[in-house]
Amino acid sequence: MGKFARKRAQKVGLPPGSLVYTGEKVDEQVSITIIDYDEQHYQEKEVAGFDQCLLVKDKPGATWIKVNGIHQVGNLEKLGECFNVHPLTLEDILNTDQRPKIEDFENYLYIVLRVINYSQEELSSEQVSLILGSNFLISFQESNGAIFAPILDRLRTSKGRIRKSGADYLAYALMDLIVDNYFVVLEQFGEALEYLEEEVVKRPTHETLQDIHRFKYDMIMLRKSVWPLREVVGHLERKESDLIQETTGVYFKDVYDHTIVAIDNIETYRDILSGMMDIYLSSISNRLNETMKVLTVIATLFMPLTFMAGIWGMNFKHMPELGWVWGYPMALGLMVVVALSMMHYFHRKKWL
Repeated sequence: MGKFARKRAQKVGLPPGSLVYTGEKVDEQVSITIIDYDEQHYQEKEVAGFDQCLLVKDKPGATWIKVNGIHQVGNLEKLGECFNVHPLTLEDILNTDQRPKIEDFENYLYIVLRVINYSQEELSSEQVSLILGSNFLISFQESNGAIFAPILDRLRTSKGRIRKSGADYLAYALMDLIVDNYFVVLEQFGEALEYLEEEVVKRPTHETLQDIHRFKYDMIMLRKSVWPLREVVGHLERKESDLIQETTGVYFKDVYDHTIVAIDNIETYRDILSGMMDIYLSSISNRLNETMKVLTVIATLFMPLTFMAGIWGMNFKHMPELGWVWGYPMALGLMVVVALSMMHYFHRKKWL
């Protein structure tokens, strides 16, 4: 959790609206794709910078400006000038540890989402920012991820109603894809939890405890990424902005329902993890009790034997047993009888 605090520390003392990139250092080039479309035509092209955005600002139909990579601050400054984006919005785009939220400005909506990925038992989160205008949508990703590839395919092949609708429906499609991806991650996470639960019950080790702590940290990240999304989608569902058409509000309601289901799954997993910690402590305690039980039985068996060995090991001069021919076998036999009698007694008491 400390790295998030260090990100914020980079901006201490700077005035509001200062553009400072706080994400991870990347060597990738920024990719900007401009997609113009309506029901009749589709045009896609890559540009080097935001200088050409003025040419598509007031075009008929809908425009999607897809930006992969936000580490070049100069590009965002040009974007702000082109689309009249508030400096605080640009600042939030560069602050990659934002929680999901929505901000309603006069001419656009600013939406922050979190994309969750789970691979090789490691959970990662990436910020996605959306700027929704009357006839355009600008999306910002931290890297050149392909999460929006299905939406691009639908646009290119004119599947569904996405080409027949405006930029607000495109925003819905992107948000719906991100929320659906949560269920893929939650399914993988659930399978890993099932395996961990079985390990906790049957063979808990120190590594098991480390896995539980790692899962609890991942669950905190999941909850921070999904829980605030309910408020964001609820705002869009209620159509509190003129940028959301009446026909699109119904679709946001569906996304809202999916978000609630994802939150319920996360809360269920949190309860399971909390129970796992209790099960782990109980399992370790039971193993310790079993070990102490065995050691106690062994110590109890040897107590009378040690007593007899101590008596006959004192070597006093007037000890009649020392002169017996069968004294040594008799002593050993008596020890065996005592030990077997005690084991029989422990077995009847179900202590063994």
